[in-house]
Amino acid sequence: MNKKLITLIIVIASIILFSLTFISQEKMSKKYDEESSQYTQQIENARTTQNKLKSTSSSLNTINYIEDTARNKLDMYLPNERVYVDIDN
Repeated sequence: MNKKLITLIIVIASIILFSLTFISQEKMSKKYDEESSQYTQQIENARTTQNKLKSTSSSLNTINYIEDTARNKLDMYLPNERVYVDIDN
């Protein structure tokens, strides 16, 4: 009877240990999956930002952008160009 009791206790302890280990690993797996999805989202955001910066970078060197910036932000005009100012606004 003692051998059966000891065997039963060992089997029950093994099942409990297996269950606890399995639950712990499932929690860690879920945590890693969440981190992975966060990193995936960060990568997507970085790629979107990179694409926007690339398009901005390519448009910065165009003559139209340079002229528009000079006119609107720096109040510069072409030589011999007449500038009309609307005083009603």
